[in-house]
Amino acid sequence: MAKLEVTKGYFRNGLPYTRIGSGPRNLVIFEGLNFSHKPPSGLMLRWVSSSFKRFAKDFTVYMVRRKPRLPTGYSMRDMSEDYATMVKEEFGEPVDIMGISTGGPIAQHFAVDHSNLIHRLVLAMTGYRLSENGKQLQRLLGELVQQGKWRTAAAGMASAIMPRQVTRLLFKSLFWLFGKHVFGAPDNPSDGLVELEAEDKHDFKERLAEIKVPTLVIG
Repeated sequence: MAKLEVTKGYFRNGLPYTRIGSGPRNLVIFEGLNFSHKPPSGLMLRWVSSSFKRFAKDFTVYMVRRKPRLPTGYSMRDMSEDYATMVKEEFGEPVDIMGISTGGPIAQHFAVDHSNLIHRLVLAMTGYRLSENGKQLQRLLGELVQQGKWRTAAAGMASAIMPRQVTRLLFKSLFWLFGKHVFGAPDNPSDGLVELEAEDKHDFKERLAEIKVPTLVIG
């Protein structure tokens, strides 16, 4: 079996990416929340690569994070404009888009404002706005990472997103053990805090009908 081709770097407009496989279609994934806006390495790089290798035959997969040094007040829509610039500069044609978790709100703006750049859209583990419980969880998460409590923050996130008790306990333990790897754990977590604030303010309910591209919603 051929070795999986994996490369990483930065696009011309500063967005960090991991490229997996070399299939005929381009799939650009807007990643979930991360406090380290640089390409993954070590354990996280191996996890990302193994998670999406099943798509590598049919797609060239690009896992793309937000650019580093985001200014305070940067919105989900601002982030979507960064992705639009990247798609225009790097591909010059429509691509398939998947928005995962925090990447979902960004993909929603992208789908409305730049529908000419999308073939198909997938929204996974995301929504048009956070629930009140979700907002409280993310505020707590922000407080914990500012205190450097990465393991506690990661374990709390696992407890919230895993539905079954046994599964929740298992993932809570794993997230606690690998807490720094889960979120990147930079010395300055400001990029992730900007993401948290932007998602807290995001409410796309009144604009959902404006999404006209073929869309699959997962969980």
